[in-house]
Amino acid sequence: MQMVDASRDEASLAVRLYNDPAEGRSFEGFVVHMHLAWLYLLHAEFDRDGTDIRYWRRDNPRKLDKVDGEARRWELSRCVQERWPSDKDPVRANLTFFIGLRNKIEHRYARQQRALAAVVGGQAQALLLNYEEELTSQFGTKVSLATRLRFPVFIGSFTEEGEKALRRLRSKLPAALRTFIADYTSSLDESVAGDPHYELRLRVFQELASKPDPEALAIQYTRWDNMTEEERQTLEAIGKKGYVVVRDRKVSVVGHGLMKAKAVRKAVEEQIPFRFHQGHFIKAWQKLKVRPAKGDPHPERTDEKYCTYDDLNDNYGYTPAYVRKLVRECATEEKFRAFFGTAPQDKVTGDWVGEPPPGAVPSSVKDEAESADDEG
Repeated sequence: MQMVDASRDEASLAVRLYNDPAEGRSFEGFVVHMHLAWLYLLHAEFDRDGTDIRYWRRDNPRKLDKVDGEARRWELSRCVQERWPSDKDPVRANLTFFIGLRNKIEHRYARQQRALAAVVGGQAQALLLNYEEELTSQFGTKVSLATRLRFPVFIGSFTEEGEKALRRLRSKLPAALRTFIADYTSSLDESVAGDPHYELRLRVFQELASKPDPEALAIQYTRWDNMTEEERQTLEAIGKKGYVVVRDRKVSVVGHGLMKAKAVRKAVEEQIPFRFHQGHFIKAWQKLKVRPAKGDPHPERTDEKYCTYDDLNDNYGYTPAYVRKLVRECATEEKFRAFFGTAPQDKVTGDWVGEPPPGAVPSSVKDEAESADDEG
């Protein structure tokens, strides 16, 4: 949690710099400190999940690669690739964009800070919202930045003169930066480039509204179900231009985000080349001490980052972090054998991979555990 706190501090500083018109290098500061915020956050996730993020020497894999006596740890680009393996993930695309942008603007383009902020403001907003979503989904709402950050007071494009000023700023952006932004965006899949997790596009409407409740917020969120048909049609019309943001609100749901045993087995098997059946699942939670055995007088004594006990239904729910942990433990034949003490089976053919275990049954015979009842 110390690393999570450091990450939140970096994100708060990044936003403070971004919103400070008197700061000459405000946008550069935003990019640099958000880079650190993301790095610390992902390091905290990997450390929590038991992932070794240290680099080992190529000439001697048993020794750590060190700089000034300290082991080198994964840089942000490596963390991003591990966290979001698909290169078509919009969150990964957004982060990769800012990693490249940071390398270009650090200690340069000081006079073009305002122009750059105007051009990539949508990506910057998405970067922050993605961070908040990752932060709270991984470590809970108690660490949310919502209590730290406020809706900024600004002019922006509220006036016709303000919009013209922003357009003039855009035209002053150096050719090298314009080329980088255009080339990167054009290289993305259309579905990624248009995703709000890559670039957030908003249209803000001025509205004179009464505020009878002294505790009401200045920003109003309207439920889709509470809108009239005319209001829905209006939003759908402007939404076609990419100006409407729809955020699903998670209401209080018992076990939200948790998975049953069967779902965990399926998710793991989908991400590794081997079979992963009920017998593997049971042996895994026993070895990792994720939860007590069935019938234990204290079923609630679980490893909460991987598993939670549901007293109402007398069963267990497993976290996405547990799925990632199992995938890492079983991703290769060598790891699978080391973890389970036996050979894996190809999930398509059922054939043993490598040397089969003593007394192995033919591949045509199904594993007896596959049809076993779930032990939640």
